[in-house]
Amino acid sequence: MTGTTGMTAGHGITRTGGGAGGGTALALDLGTARTRLLLSGSPVIRERPSAVGAPAAPRHWPVRHGMVSDMPGCARLVRSALREAAGQESPERVLLGVPVAASRLDRRAARAAVGSAARCPVTIVEEPLAAAVGCGVDIDDPRPRLLLDAGAGIAEAVVIRSGRIADAGAVQLGTDGRARGRAQDWAENGAEDWAGDPPDGPRFPPYVRERIVAMVADLVARVPAHLRGVARGRGLLITGGGARDPELARALCAGLRITVTPAVDPAQATVRGLACLLPAVARRAALLSADEVKDLDYDHQ
Repeated sequence: MTGTTGMTAGHGITRTGGGAGGGTALALDLGTARTRLLLSGSPVIRERPSAVGAPAAPRHWPVRHGMVSDMPGCARLVRSALREAAGQESPERVLLGVPVAASRLDRRAARAAVGSAARCPVTIVEEPLAAAVGCGVDIDDPRPRLLLDAGAGIAEAVVIRSGRIADAGAVQLGTDGRARGRAQDWAENGAEDWAGDPPDGPRFPPYVRERIVAMVADLVARVPAHLRGVARGRGLLITGGGARDPELARALCAGLRITVTPAVDPAQATVRGLACLLPAVARRAALLSADEVKDLDYDHQ
């Protein structure tokens, strides 16, 4: 899915081929650097820095490693993003992406922060699964598919098979002064100046790329032997803003000796996939009790 991007005070707008349909619902991708959202029925993906604070004050970033680290700050971020996207209208439901590595406590914090801002039910989907859907991958295929979702705060590699994440690995980024890299430095110091990634694309430092390659290699080695050849033969799909780092793709290709394909518009893959999943989640929620809907969040735990 392609589109054109505009830029106003650091908040990007991308027009896509169509909306999710049905009642008003919201697909929300809370990233360490960027927050992206798409209202059902709208062709516009909106994005903004994942930061809050007065213009003259230092920016505060309430999402770390793709997870909510400050619930009140995250609620402020979501309220601000919703006002920009929908004015005073409240969505009927939010479909929120979270990392596979997020614990149950992390997921509860994310759902509580977003729910308090949106004032509606919040259902959680793991981001790599949503990213696969956003790239047109048939996630119900019983053959294993490898995907790497590389953002500014966390990189996660997964094996997708038969509609679920069968296995996963993760590398947290920005955990110390060295690990921040240009992508994380940009996220915290210059995100307000750009609608998307830095003008020359994000770059991970070499040792971070090495950690990511090692993590993916370990994941591939854990694929059952009778399926490993199939998984390798189908190649590795990269999503997230980090997919735009050409050195990452080259390092993965050389280290794993498999075909590596960066997605089209990789940073928007997750929110596109969440929007595609909105109708199915709404139909499923209509058949379940409130407690059962709450438990939907942990299908892949």
